[in-house]
Amino acid sequence: MLIACWSPKGGSGTTVIACGLAAVLARSAPSPVHGVLVADLAGDVPAVLGLPDPAGPGLGEWLAAGPDVAASALARLEVDALPGLRLLPWSPTGSGDAPLGPGRAEALLDALSADARPVVADCGRAATGAGLALAAGAPVSLVVLRPCYLALRRALAAPVRPSGVVLLTELGRSLGRRDVEDVLGVPVRAEVAVDEAVARAVDAGVLARRVPRSLGRALRDAVGMGAGQDAA
Repeated sequence: MLIACWSPKGGSGTTVIACGLAAVLARSAPSPVHGVLVADLAGDVPAVLGLPDPAGPGLGEWLAAGPDVAASALARLEVDALPGLRLLPWSPTGSGDAPLGPGRAEALLDALSADARPVVADCGRAATGAGLALAAGAPVSLVVLRPCYLALRRALAAPVRPSGVVLLTELGRSLGRRDVEDVLGVPVRAEVAVDEAVARAVDAGVLARRVPRSLGRALRDAVGMGAGQDAA
């Protein structure tokens, strides 16, 4: 299962949602040996997971390489994040911009789709390149939105039609779930309240170790896991 998390507008919380979702899936994995893979196409996943930036090469370098660098090389780029969770990092620079070799975005989509583990991809804004390819081609494509007119307008104009929405709910907004579903024509799979507990967990680097209860419940809904033990 490949799940692509993306947003048409920066600052929507896509990386936090992707990391939280990967952590929730890792807790339900049958064993740490199988686990979950989180693929970082935006450059911020290590920081949200409370990890140092990886010192070696990453996805940016793989995507810029020629066709002689096989998909099997991706496994050698992975690093341990947490028990049951592996990270496919972007690059040491942390930048989400990189040149693309011919056919590399499609090759990445094929490789991650064929992985036996659940894979969560943080595609960032998914405006171009590999992020766009994953957001468009993943079996589960989740757009992360705030109930904001500008974000909704950009989502409607995006070149990707998501399979569902993760809606970050905020007090005082005039737009809600029904408005988002009516405009985009896809279901809101989860509503995530903007919660200071999530911000504190990110700032402390413990989000994946202690997923706040409200976030854990919402993200289980997003991938159809149903009710289960609350994350603590």
